[in-house]
Amino acid sequence: MSNWTQGTDPSPYEPELGSLPNGSQTGDEDTVNKTGTTTIGIATDEGVVIATDMRASLGGRFVSNKNVQKVEQIHPTGALTLVGSVGGAQSFIRTLRSEVDLYEARRGESMDIEALATLAGNFARGGPFRAINPILGGVDDEGSHVYSIDPAGGVMEDDYTVTGSGMQLAYGLLEQEYDDDLSLEDATSIAARAIKSAVERDTGSGNGVFLAEITDEGVEIEGHEAFDAFL
Repeated sequence: MSNWTQGTDPSPYEPELGSLPNGSQTGDEDTVNKTGTTTIGIATDEGVVIATDMRASLGGRFVSNKNVQKVEQIHPTGALTLVGSVGGAQSFIRTLRSEVDLYEARRGESMDIEALATLAGNFARGGPFRAINPILGGVDDEGSHVYSIDPAGGVMEDDYTVTGSGMQLAYGLLEQEYDDDLSLEDATSIAARAIKSAVERDTGSGNGVFLAEITDEGVEIEGHEAFDAFL
């Protein structure tokens, strides 16, 4: 008679099964580069503006880099912010960029921004990307889009959104200044000023602003160490 008891012995298949990395790390919080961050996305009829600060820190206590580009082009007419642990966010961006390129190679056309947002949410929920909360902005045949992607994979579209440690400070200015008929130039100025509001008080944000302007013609990203031009 067999002495095997269901539920007590290991499955005979277990040696063949692996597991995906969950992205968690213990005991190294003080040595992980994090962006801290304030990131902003604003959609207008003319296109999308994404603004971020430029600071990275170790454990949120020491400034490790003062010139981090926290917005990257991942699509011919789309960009994503880098938020959370730098390694996880960079890996997330590389993965999405590869999927966009593969989609275009297979179908001969660019992925629409809504589909890209859904893909980003699926990866955030199921992949080994650690503590990310990015903004995705882009333009397609349907118009201008801004999405926030939460760490659990939630995808929310809005006219404007903010993520990161300085979000409360930035939202205060955006709530006062946003209007439905903003030009792209006005949205750029408002986004930069909102970043400035955050860096004045949030220790995780600072050292200038990167601005991405996204239209149906492409993505332009430029860094500014000073805010004088936007005041």
